[in-house]
Amino acid sequence: MDQARTPPDTLLIIFGANGDLSKRKLLPALYNLNAEDLLPDHWQVLGTARSEVTDDEFRELARGAITEHERCNFDDARFARFAERLRFTSTDFRPGDTQVLGDAIAGAIRDFDESPQLLFYLSTPPSTFGPITAGIGEAGLAKDARVVYEKPFGTDPDSFAELDKTVRGVLREDQAYRIDHFLGKEMVQNLLAFRFANGAFEAMWNRAHIDHVQIDVPEDLGVDNRVAFYDKTGAIRDMLVTHLFQVLSIVAMEPPVRLRSGPLTDEKFKVFDSMRRLSPDDVVVGQYEDYRDLEGVADGSDTDTFVAARVHIDNWRWDGVPFFLRTGKALAAKEQLVTLAFRRPPATMFPDVPDSGLERDHLTFDLSGGGAGFNFLAKLPGPALKLGRANMQFTYGETGSQLIGPYERLVHDALLGDRTLFTRTDGIGRTWELVEPILDLGDPHPYEPGSWGPDAATQLIAPRLWHLPEDPDRFSLTAI
Repeated sequence: MDQARTPPDTLLIIFGANGDLSKRKLLPALYNLNAEDLLPDHWQVLGTARSEVTDDEFRELARGAITEHERCNFDDARFARFAERLRFTSTDFRPGDTQVLGDAIAGAIRDFDESPQLLFYLSTPPSTFGPITAGIGEAGLAKDARVVYEKPFGTDPDSFAELDKTVRGVLREDQAYRIDHFLGKEMVQNLLAFRFANGAFEAMWNRAHIDHVQIDVPEDLGVDNRVAFYDKTGAIRDMLVTHLFQVLSIVAMEPPVRLRSGPLTDEKFKVFDSMRRLSPDDVVVGQYEDYRDLEGVADGSDTDTFVAARVHIDNWRWDGVPFFLRTGKALAAKEQLVTLAFRRPPATMFPDVPDSGLERDHLTFDLSGGGAGFNFLAKLPGPALKLGRANMQFTYGETGSQLIGPYERLVHDALLGDRTLFTRTDGIGRTWELVEPILDLGDPHPYEPGSWGPDAATQLIAPRLWHLPEDPDRFSLTAI
């Protein structure tokens, strides 16, 4: 985590290379890593999918994806050098049908001076993870290879157990890289630095000082072109049991002895092990109006496009402190916030200070890169001793690379064999146990697109309030 290194020569095989995720995230990430000289000295990408795609068509697909999603100005000469490393092989890879891809991999390896490491990236639906993994083993390609799995890893406890058994039958645990791109976010990692490098904040990071914690990831867009995936998945499986739980584990964990894969993941697992299983009373699910009218949505679909949850952690640090998690599609804004609301002092000289909501002091982290803000009470200018809300804001300057985001960081870590920011099988298994009672609630509350979700979510957190992104107290000194 502390320095950039050059990975060994690598042949990267991308399953689902012409799919939505590859176009939005993976191909732009590889282009950016190449621009920053963070790829190996010798590398190739071999894309594969069932679609009939030529090498040139794959390169044009990559050009379109990168120009649309890459964060800096597109450079034709740079892309030309990048595109030379791209190949494509059309195949329906599964047990019993591995020969075509196996031959393509053998041919690509011959282009290297020495045998490269093999990194397989499964940018495919979760239902394909098991067959592809079994195929890698059957084809004799698993020895010392690394395999990156997108989330979710399984869709419930039973499918997780079946997939985990398949993976363990082919790969060692140190070969499996289960990706959750929220763990690659700069601000999520900054939570670790903020807590453990600053004694003042670590001293307050417990039940004696914190009233509750919010992890809020609303999205303003609808399902868009992910209907086929999303209608079988929903917000609980797509976001709650993955991104939001992973962020919660970073917020709630005990200090690891070192910021390395083993100790860090051990402490995250202890958080999951201390969490109570969610019950229907802890959860509100919703579905935005007109969702069922989308092409590809099943008739009468009860897929949840919104979820709000109340989580309890039964350990010494967090006993009695609720964690409120919320995410959904087609909401009023796109934000990624972690808010810690501090307790009111036991006695106060200021009787006008409200006893509920977020008028109390609170610390908010913007995981999308906007920094952090500490809201507190201060005296308003003037002769009377009246209080107002004040804010101190921390923001990043223009330091570091503007090209390196979560996917770039995690792909680079996988190339290096650094598992620090990847999830571990026991932690994933535990999170599926935690949400099993709420996976099939059905009958989601309807909510209007552009709103903050169903009213029941407001009742879930009451008498507290959600820290809505447009709250003025995030930015300035205002009267109570």
